[in-house]
This record gives sequence, structure tokens and C-alpha cells, in this order.
Amino acid sequence: MKQIVFNLFVDEKIANSLKSIADCEIGNVMLRQFPDEETYIKIESNVKDCDVILLASLDRPNKKLLPLLFIAETVKYLGAKHVGLIAPYLPYMRQDKQFHPGEGITSKYFAALLSHYFDWLITVDPHLHRRRSLHEIYTMSTEVLHAADKLSTWIKENVSDPIVVGPDKESEQWVMKVANKAGAPFTVLEKIRRDDNEVEISIPHMEQYKNHTPVLVDDIISTARTMIETVKHLKNAKMKLPVCMGIHAIFSGNAYQDLLNAGVEKIITCNTVQHASNEIDLSEDIAQSVIKLRGEFL
Repeated sequence: MKQIVFNLFVDEKIANSLKSIADCEIGNVMLRQFPDEETYIKIESNVKDCDVILLASLDRPNKKLLPLLFIAETVKYLGAKHVGLIAPYLPYMRQDKQFHPGEGITSKYFAALLSHYFDWLITVDPHLHRRRSLHEIYTMSTEVLHAADKLSTWIKENVSDPIVVGPDKESEQWVMKVANKAGAPFTVLEKIRRDDNEVEISIPHMEQYKNHTPVLVDDIISTARTMIETVKHLKNAKMKLPVCMGIHAIFSGNAYQDLLNAGVEKIITCNTVQHASNEIDLSEDIAQSVIKLRGEFL
């Protein structure tokens, strides 16, 4: 069955890899807004009896969601056999329980919404904090890719004498995996979050790594407050300038510039969210996942 990819909100490298490695056809869609900001959609490729893939990294999701769902519904109306979603960054994973009375558990609502419109989902390192897998809330077939090996390889090839630093105790197993594959020691921060923008941290046992280059790693860099506070502690401890690494380059507001201004050697992210810091390419991993899914699901 022919697979057609519509690239909506993703790095062009990923779409090109799906074409060259997974032998997908690149489809054309006209997507624009009327003056009143309602969305106009026109599918310009023949999708009848085809497997359609929508390629959309869902950072800043609210403005992307309606066009995404409208396109999914349109290709179904035009005769597509299956409609899959590749969302290298998957949002609405943070609010996974009711922390205070009256709060919505938006991760469940978002999962139910996407599961209604799509037959399968491929994503990269979703923020699974209190959940063990996406299957707890998503009812469609899901495939989760992991960037840890690519982070490890980059560290091994680009950083001399690294010490990998993770954001919190919950990240310890993931950080240990990155560090072990990079042949580096690791530690994790002891952190108290006061609110969305205020974090208190301490870095245990760093005095023995004075001659190492700190590599701060996290899955999502959003406000960057934890990394910025960590950089301040490292400077006070007379450590080398750190390298900051993240999988998903969200960088809300001025976070990217604030992190640069804090005094870092470099900021590195994966191309799950398009950003100037993207240096680790996951295109081939995503294309191989489509080939695997084609054999198992279609």
C-alpha cells in the first residue's frame, strides 16, 4: 500500500528521510487561514486507498491542533485507508494527575482526542513521569523512540572528560544510561521547585570532578531555569563551562538566550522541535520506525 506523508510542522530532514529511506511519497496540502483566522484545508494529492502519515511536531500545540485534526478527517473522507501521526514532540504529558481540586487531567483528554482521529502514533521520548507507557492513556497503536544513544554518541565524540548531570532523581536511570554509553561518570541534581520559574538546586559530589566538563542533560528544555541555576552553581565551584543537552528544544520566552547568557560552552538539542540548537538528527530513526510499523501494522 502506498504511503503518503504530509509534512505540516517538522524539520524537512525528517520528511526527506521518510521519502529516501522508507520510500514514502511526499503529499501536498494547502493550509491557510481566512481573515477571521478560521482554517482552510485542501488536500492536493490523491489519498484514496493509501496509508497517510501526518508529520507534525506538536510544540506550541494549541494553534496546531485544529489544522491537524481537520487534515486527518479530510484524508479519511477522501478515502485514506489508515491515518498515522508522527509527532516527534508529544505535548500534554505533564498534567497526568489531579494535583489540586478542580484541575483537569489534560494528558488523558489529549490522548483520547488524538486516539479518536489516528490509527497509530510514533513519538520520541514523551515525558512519562508517573506513567509507565503511552498505552495507559492512548488507545491507538504507539511506538516510542529514544534518543539516549544519540546523546551518548555526541558526548563521546565531542566532549573531553565529561561528567553527565541529570535534572532530578526521577531521571537517574535515563541519565545513567546516557553516561554509561558515553563512558562517563554521572550525578543528578537535588532539586526543589518553588513554581514554574523558580528552582532551588544542589549538586552532590561535584568536587571530585573539577577537571571534567559538565554535560547537563534533560528531556525537555522549556524555561531552562533548572539548567541556569545549575550553571551558576558550577561557576561558583570553578568548574569548566558546561555543555547543555536536551531532546526537545521548547525554550519558552527568552529561555534560550537566558541559558546562553548564563555562561555555557554550547547548547545541543535533537531535531524533534525545529530550533537553532538542533545538532542531533533523528530522521533515520523515525524512518526505520515507519518501516517497522509498516510490517507489523499494515
